[in-house]
Amino acid sequence: MQLIHIVTKGMTEEVKKKIVKWFWIILLGGAGLVFFLLLMVALFAKIPSFEELENPDNKLATQIIAEDGETLTTFHVENRTYVSYEELSPYLIHAAVATEDARFYSHSGIDMIGLARVFVKTLFLHDSSQGGGSTITQQLAKTLYPREEINSKIPGWSKVKMVWIKMKEWITAVKLEKDYTKDEILDMYLNSIFFGSGAYGVKSAAQTYFSKEPKDLNIEEAATLVGLVNKPTRYNPYFNPESSLLRRNFVISRMEQAGFITTEQSVAAQARPIVLDYQVQDHNSGLAPYFRDMLRREMSARAPRRSDFQYKDEFQADTARWADDRLYGWLNKNRKVDGSKYNLDRDGLKIYTTIDSRMQKYAEQALFEHLSKDLQNSFNWELDSRINPPFMDDADEKYVDMVMSQARRWSDRYMQMKKLGIDEQTILESFDEPEMMRVFAWNEKGYVDTVMTPNDSILYCKSILRGAFLAVEPGTGEVKAYVGGPNYRYFKYDNCRQG
Repeated sequence: MQLIHIVTKGMTEEVKKKIVKWFWIILLGGAGLVFFLLLMVALFAKIPSFEELENPDNKLATQIIAEDGETLTTFHVENRTYVSYEELSPYLIHAAVATEDARFYSHSGIDMIGLARVFVKTLFLHDSSQGGGSTITQQLAKTLYPREEINSKIPGWSKVKMVWIKMKEWITAVKLEKDYTKDEILDMYLNSIFFGSGAYGVKSAAQTYFSKEPKDLNIEEAATLVGLVNKPTRYNPYFNPESSLLRRNFVISRMEQAGFITTEQSVAAQARPIVLDYQVQDHNSGLAPYFRDMLRREMSARAPRRSDFQYKDEFQADTARWADDRLYGWLNKNRKVDGSKYNLDRDGLKIYTTIDSRMQKYAEQALFEHLSKDLQNSFNWELDSRINPPFMDDADEKYVDMVMSQARRWSDRYMQMKKLGIDEQTILESFDEPEMMRVFAWNEKGYVDTVMTPNDSILYCKSILRGAFLAVEPGTGEVKAYVGGPNYRYFKYDNCRQG
């Protein structure tokens, strides 16, 4: 009403009445239109049911858990592991609410004040700095049920479709608010969003950027992660440290404004630099990667068929394993409640093992140190005396050609070029062209960037010594440490099992 008074000041009574009249027509008409659209969406659009809300498809990572409770590594499509609300740092909660939805605890899924702000300041005053009006609950709805692509040649149809989608998200947000507590919604939100660098959910993000559990994050670490939500690439602290620092300090200032931290805490936190322990949690990382892949092969095995075996005794041995070993072929022997098969990459299973995480860590370090500091140096000295290293001097040309040809055809380069339809001659010629590449090296990083031909890189890799380490408890036969090679990222061959 104060806005109307300011606008109508100095006008005649008749003009004032018309302005007031049209103001209420537009306001009530807009509200009526929104209500009508919500009703139509609720009646005709496909809105997630409460059963679907209870079981969202989030592609959870399967955790491989050591005997001492530590997570060794994971199987995943999206690197996502859920943590409960109690396992979250309060600073994470405060940073998320202060930055993404200051009125989170007072609305029921839709923030009308925020929407009004967007409507007036963004649409009328063209002030985009005010941001959007989406609540945390709406963002959760969008994350759990991603928007479909809008492709249409009809002018304006994309905007109509977007309004329809937004309405669906509003209704889903209200249903979420009705079915869950605020704490549960915050927990699902922080477990669902993408933080960049392949990290889905706050547990993966905390481990990727700081090698910590979510409950152990301090003010500035929590603010750094929440700052990523807006634009994961632009505010990535590893690739864009300056932008990330500015964004982090903005989040900290919002926490102070919301009363979650004191001015003294805010000043101190903003003065501190971002200290990372950055480790991307991909399929090549984590403890015991060779053990993880051995588990996948074991659990994914299918019932033995005689046609798959060259020798009868091998077929009989595998048939006995299929009957007696519960782990062997587990994914094909067991089904979910609905009858569908389990998926290691999506179903969030927990696999408890006999591996001791401390012994595993020491075993991996011991193998690496013994090979790099002792054996590789001796082997290099021997290679220097050979005519055609790494091959023995008595290796004939046919054998060398066969080994090199096989290595080329097993390479990612060969298979990718073959998929693109490139002819054989062109593919083979590309193996003689020098280019920048990253290859394994016996250093702290585990790699070196250099220039060489793909053929030379094959010879180089065949000059690297491999090894294996297996620790078994004699009394029980339990495997306590399992190391299949020096570096899983560059050498996938498992010397423990395949060797």
